[in-house]
Amino acid sequence: MLLLLAAAALLVTGISSTTPAHDSKATRFICTSIPFDADPTCPVPPAAAQVNTPQEQDLRTTVMHLRETILQQKETMGNQKETIKELTSKLTRCEGVQLETKYKGNRRKPSDKANGKDTMGDLPRDHSEVVDHLGRAIQALKDRLGSLEQQTRPDLSNHAFPSDLREQLQRKLGDLESQLLNKVSELEDDKYVLLNETAAHRYKTESALNALHERVTELEKESSGFKSPDDFKVALPLRTNYLFARIKKSLPEMYAFTVCMWIRSRASSGIGTPFSYAVSGQANEIVLIEWGKNPIELLINDKVAQMPMNINDGKWHHICITWTTRDGMWEAYQDGQLRGTGENLAPWHPIKAGGDLILGQEQDTVGGRFDATQAFVGELSHFNIWDRILTSDVIRSIANCSANLAGNVIPWIENNVVVNGGATKLPLETCQERLVSS
Repeated sequence: MLLLLAAAALLVTGISSTTPAHDSKATRFICTSIPFDADPTCPVPPAAAQVNTPQEQDLRTTVMHLRETILQQKETMGNQKETIKELTSKLTRCEGVQLETKYKGNRRKPSDKANGKDTMGDLPRDHSEVVDHLGRAIQALKDRLGSLEQQTRPDLSNHAFPSDLREQLQRKLGDLESQLLNKVSELEDDKYVLLNETAAHRYKTESALNALHERVTELEKESSGFKSPDDFKVALPLRTNYLFARIKKSLPEMYAFTVCMWIRSRASSGIGTPFSYAVSGQANEIVLIEWGKNPIELLINDKVAQMPMNINDGKWHHICITWTTRDGMWEAYQDGQLRGTGENLAPWHPIKAGGDLILGQEQDTVGGRFDATQAFVGELSHFNIWDRILTSDVIRSIANCSANLAGNVIPWIENNVVVNGGATKLPLETCQERLVSS
């Protein structure tokens, strides 16, 4: 290039020395490029001025390649700087998670979300999610590092530029690769530390929960939580085939009985089965049921009698039923008042002993095969059975809260009732409260 400029200057000097002096206003200087070996004093044809030598063409090509390579390397270095910033930000957040795990009493401070693409974002609060998140971040960094190496190394070998510049770029890339690998190694170490601390924390939490559960179970066994053994009710909130209560004590052989209870039905139609007693060979030994649009029925040895009662109004009611094997005579009481009598209900049939007594379900076999459509929905309490017929005066006194008589065969006590399937024992309203609501 310097030779070209010198030739141009000589040509200008020659032209200025031969230019006529008669027209000073119209004087012009013309610069023309000439070949390196041409005589500056000789005019050059226009076509010759446009021809480039092979050396000049190679020089221009090399300069263009250098410029493109420098721009590409600047862009690559910029991307790598962004990558280092992201790694530094992620490492800082990982260290913050470590500190939080070590000092559990400190509250987590909110962290700003990164604005660059492919950034980590807010770390999750769950330790297992933190570990998974770190694993994904480390794998993404490895993939990006491999992509950078594949994109950069071919550029260094395909372009012809000075060896010192190539070595300098290779050193910078080597340093950057070493830094990235160190960051990745630190992140992997942090991942394993968090994983171990999370497992230890989970083990401690589970141990504490197990100990608490055992303690609660012991407390439940130590105390029922009721003021007296009969101060509770059994709640059956859903019409299913798995909610029921079982009476632990069975019935002896009986030739007469009286069964009384407080009952509140919450069904829209048909109270279902408040209780059933099944023995081997006869699932309907004693059953009280209201099914569908049928009236309330008492079944003894699968024989049926309709009970003139109406208790499906969502209020507390006291009911009693008496029966004797002599002529199969029965009586039905509601809220202390006699509502109906009858006879010829399984006459001269003694009630068999050793069966299962279930509250809330009708048994198709002894102790099972319940039908959800026949289930009782509501609350039961003070379910008592005597092996004799109580007088109307005694039944009236129990119903109006002036007497509290426990059954001599099946008394209503808390440790004699076992709830199943979601049925619960709850504190019972006072007798006066039940009377007001009836």
